[in-house]
Amino acid sequence: MKKAISLGVAAAMTATLLAGCGTAASSAPAASSEAASSTEATSEAASSEATATEAHEINTTDPIELTISWWGGDSRHEAYQKAIEAFQEKYPNITVSPTYGAWSGWEEKQSTALAADQGSDVMQVNWNWLYQYSPTGEKFVDLRDYSDIIDLTQWTDAAKNACTVADSLQAVPISMTGRIFYWNMNTFKQAGIEKVPTTYDDLIAAGKAFQEKLGDDYYPLAIGQYDRMILMTFYLESKYGKAWVENNECQYTEEEVVDGLNFIDSLEDNHVIPTRPTMIAAGFDSIDKSQEWIDGKYAGIFEWDSAPSKYQSALADNSGFTVGEEIKFGDKANGGFSKVSMGMAITKSCQHPVEAAALIDFLWNGEGAAIMGSECGIPASTAGLASAQAADAVKPLVLEANTKVLAFVDMPLDPYYESSKLKDTTDGIYTDVFDGLSYDEYDPQEAAEILLDGVSGVLSANA
Repeated sequence: MKKAISLGVAAAMTATLLAGCGTAASSAPAASSEAASSTEATSEAASSEATATEAHEINTTDPIELTISWWGGDSRHEAYQKAIEAFQEKYPNITVSPTYGAWSGWEEKQSTALAADQGSDVMQVNWNWLYQYSPTGEKFVDLRDYSDIIDLTQWTDAAKNACTVADSLQAVPISMTGRIFYWNMNTFKQAGIEKVPTTYDDLIAAGKAFQEKLGDDYYPLAIGQYDRMILMTFYLESKYGKAWVENNECQYTEEEVVDGLNFIDSLEDNHVIPTRPTMIAAGFDSIDKSQEWIDGKYAGIFEWDSAPSKYQSALADNSGFTVGEEIKFGDKANGGFSKVSMGMAITKSCQHPVEAAALIDFLWNGEGAAIMGSECGIPASTAGLASAQAADAVKPLVLEANTKVLAFVDMPLDPYYESSKLKDTTDGIYTDVFDGLSYDEYDPQEAAEILLDGVSGVLSANA
């Protein structure tokens, strides 16, 4: 089967990956434990608060160097840097060096670093990384070994269970998240539309109104390859009432997937979304950085509930930026999923795990949580959320979006849904399928075959 040629070129990272950890002597040896053979998270492992194998004490005298890495937009970068400054004021002997950038190309760099045991000491990680890069607990420490430094009681058992892989709590969840629509109602009103779309018919009507009243360069919604996959999943789960994957098997027939791909095609055909060639020709790395979004020509996105800040702040006129409603595309279920948006982990190559644990606790349970606010989503830590709310640092848009998402979605998410083999923005299966479909290199039948073959291959490899 032919493979679509990706025409996009990943933008340069805004920061260079720092190699390895600091070399100063650690105040305590790195935790060591035999990795369990199972790659499944267990409720028992997540709910038990393991007592640290030894009492730990944060080194407050000797010079300590830590590294930390994360991805995100400008507002997230700023919040992290302010929180790091506050941590260094509390611990003047500890220097924290950050590495950060946009999402595009980020996972590829981090996976390379992890393979070489050169990941940052403290890493902001995607939930699926725990399964993909540390299935037997080989890359990240069990944070229960540092429960005297990180107050793990601030997270629910369910939240910790989601980050427990190979009987090891490999990260603490920063927040829970899901996808929802955001709209620039200034542009919608220019097209004569006063209310946010709430149905498929509303989307189709908006596409027609935008084209007729504003011109061919205006679209009510813009979505990339991975966004299309998620939106198609929402559509299928809503219409057919079953999860995309269960028991490590895709639950959809080729005919049903063709239906989902025809749904995406219908959005292009009715001027709801720009084609992939149109978006690629614009030459931008992410939608929030495109002139089309900044100027309001692209008037909607389908994004994580933790992400509105960068889209709102990018607009030349953001007075009309609005959280929309989830759209139910069928009668069988609401469709859609929530997940651990990201976690905080300590790499096993870290030479200062005690101080790294102190940094995590500071960021998400302590004073740093008031600075981080909702830049990474609504905090999953009870103490962190309380600190952020007390500091008036929880953005109303993020809280509104998160509340709507968690009240709507009701489907489980397979941990390999975001596998790099599927999600990679240059040669992943999702990119191949949706770029190929948009370029008319594949018809829906061919695209469905490629998608199902790719998903089955990933699931089989992780069976």
